[in-house]
Amino acid sequence: MNHYLFPIVLALAFVALYWIFCRWHSKGGGKLTKAEIDRYIAIIERLPLPAKETKAFCVRIRAWAEADDGRPVYMLNLISFFKELHSFPGAPEFKGAPQEANAYYEKAIRRLWLSHAAYPTFSGIPQAGNLVNIQPEREWGEVVICRYSNRRTFLKLLADPEYGPKAPYKFMAVGLDLVPVAAHRISPDWRVLVGVSLLILFLAINWLRIALVTS
Repeated sequence: MNHYLFPIVLALAFVALYWIFCRWHSKGGGKLTKAEIDRYIAIIERLPLPAKETKAFCVRIRAWAEADDGRPVYMLNLISFFKELHSFPGAPEFKGAPQEANAYYEKAIRRLWLSHAAYPTFSGIPQAGNLVNIQPEREWGEVVICRYSNRRTFLKLLADPEYGPKAPYKFMAVGLDLVPVAAHRISPDWRVLVGVSLLILFLAINWLRIALVTS
């Protein structure tokens, strides 16, 4: 291949890859319709989870879905591990601690998450109890923030046939506060931001130097 043509072909390949990534990252655009919400809620109501909690969850999620703005959602998961596994109709047999059941759930849905353009942006274990002590009766065992390209993506994940058999492993292991958050400001790791900026500056200076030398 002509050495002048190679960088052009490579650049076009990278542009194509970036376009594919962006399409995946913004998957499922547009606001939810009432028919979609009804269909997803009907499936979620049949998940093998505690009936009372699932009914209340579906009421709240319907109201949230009906207010859809079509924008990305960051789901804040505040996780409190049970002292021992909770049993309920439809719960699978699992020999292990609640932390192990939750870890099994997270590993099992990893591919499913990605197939719906969803992924965790943050995961951490608290270093201590609540320092402000607003809610002293609750001790968080883990905090996870997951990005969904929109509310449809979240509902499609819950309604996916692969999700149902995995969901009980989480709900038998943890108490969960699930808070949808709109992203008004997102700051990347400043080390990455500064590093990329310096790299671009370095390449620009060298390109300019070569252009001046060869002109």
